[in-house]
Amino acid sequence: MAWFRVARASRRLQRPSLFSSSVSYYRCTPVSDLSRDNLKLDWGGYKSVAHISTSVRESSKNEEDKDGGSRLPKTEVSWIDLYLPKQARPYARLARLDKPIGTWLLAWPCMWSITLAASPGHLPDFKMLLLFGCGALLLRGAGCTVNDLLDRDIDTMVERTKLRPVASGLLSPFQGLCFLGFQLLLGLGILLQLNNYSRILGASSLLLVFSYPLMKRLTFWPQAYLGLTFNWGALLGWAAVKGSLDPTIVFPLYISGVCWTLVYDTIYAHQDKEDDLKVGVKSTALRFGDSTKQWITGFGIACISSLALGGFNAEIGWPYYAFLAAGSGQLAWQIWTVDLSSRADCNRKFVSNKWFGAIIFSGILFGRLLS
Repeated sequence: MAWFRVARASRRLQRPSLFSSSVSYYRCTPVSDLSRDNLKLDWGGYKSVAHISTSVRESSKNEEDKDGGSRLPKTEVSWIDLYLPKQARPYARLARLDKPIGTWLLAWPCMWSITLAASPGHLPDFKMLLLFGCGALLLRGAGCTVNDLLDRDIDTMVERTKLRPVASGLLSPFQGLCFLGFQLLLGLGILLQLNNYSRILGASSLLLVFSYPLMKRLTFWPQAYLGLTFNWGALLGWAAVKGSLDPTIVFPLYISGVCWTLVYDTIYAHQDKEDDLKVGVKSTALRFGDSTKQWITGFGIACISSLALGGFNAEIGWPYYAFLAAGSGQLAWQIWTVDLSSRADCNRKFVSNKWFGAIIFSGILFGRLLS
């Protein structure tokens, strides 16, 4: 009878783990050894399960802000944590290698321009696409490094950025500066493979890259300055293929990119508007306030109109305009449905812009093949 009761108690105390195929439970001594000293419970397995369960609940709680909206997780496990050596991880995070959306947003205007510069009925230069793709990865990383070095004091006061490598102390400013030099050296290797006109044009963009982080201290329009910086590839891509610029084509393309940046980066800036007010930095999110959707609707219309004008001047084929209509729908969806009070939704809409860039690229590609 005693054995039966112990067996039932053992079954009741079993605790399956959500994260393992094994089962953690209290283990009881055999009935022959039952005594006050020998009857002990093994709490180790249960404690580990309880710890995991508590961590999950705390993580879920952190994803909600005081108003019930969503808050982005403070730390994320990415491929950097899984595959890179421990010493390399802070540098990879400094270059934002775990967040490729910035590279996409920098690369798409380059891809648009290179493809638009292709001869009618021909595919774009794949070597140029590859070079500019690598260049976007390196320049974006260098820009993030500059930003983190200049903003390290501000980043410690902002919830979303306080765990960045320099702000958190994982890397010293000197280490960040050395890494910046390494990135720029690799970028120079790519730039030297272009024609002389493109080398000068590309090098001139560094002034924008290094000065952009200061703009949030000086003006409510840092997103416009970012647009000038991030879309320089719209000029450079055409120059790399043609050896010169055609203002009637590349300037509308460049302006469209600046307006596009004002849309997506204003949405992005709404994630930090409370912290920005406390710290004293500026953004279009604070400038527009409750009128944000009206402002970014205007910038969205200007973006699509400029893309249409650039395509018309380039005498591109009809598929371009079909894809442009699809891109208009994607941009309108972002603007109309974004919840500017939700950090998670602002981030989702921001990340979705990689698809807008892909839609426009597809339109230029098929339009040029059929022109």
